[in-house]
Amino acid sequence: MDLPSSTAADRNKEPILAVLKTVLGPRGAALEIASGTGQHAVWFAAGMQDWEWQPTDADAGMLPVIAARIAQSGCANVREPVLLDVASTPWPFAHRFDAIFCANMLHISPRETCGALMRGAARHLIPGGMLVTYGPYFEDGVEPAPGNIAFDASLRARDASWGIRRLEDVAEQARRAGLAFRERIAMPANNLVLVFAAQG
Repeated sequence: MDLPSSTAADRNKEPILAVLKTVLGPRGAALEIASGTGQHAVWFAAGMQDWEWQPTDADAGMLPVIAARIAQSGCANVREPVLLDVASTPWPFAHRFDAIFCANMLHISPRETCGALMRGAARHLIPGGMLVTYGPYFEDGVEPAPGNIAFDASLRARDASWGIRRLEDVAEQARRAGLAFRERIAMPANNLVLVFAAQG
């Protein structure tokens, strides 16, 4: 069965996995926000077999795609995908997670989504648990890559509420929610991994 796939997800899955292995502990339970096609979920689950991976997406139409990809992968440590809009309250989980991962969502969603992600992560991470985000960011005092400038313009042309976010704004939203900014990791293709830790 041919499933929808993302070229970007295939391209970045290996460098992201390498970072996750560095910043996360040897085992735990991870919640993925905006899993999309599910490519990251099955790749990370296969590469971190002592972690249980919970994929989610706000698009109900993607849940069967994720479920089919999980079935094809044979990974036993990936749960069935769950419908989740980060702006909804409460999130549909009674338990907390050791880590939350979110790739390429903040710039393709309304600006208020960032605060919603941070508040939800603060509620659903164990004390010391990590929120890991991946994507392009603008930074104060850092010359933006021409490709990111063009990408930002194309996003805003599609939807005025979209666009590449400033790292400093994202970190401030995290601070307000009770998350501490821990690390900035440069990634290929002018992307960054940002790591935040839950307090307590």
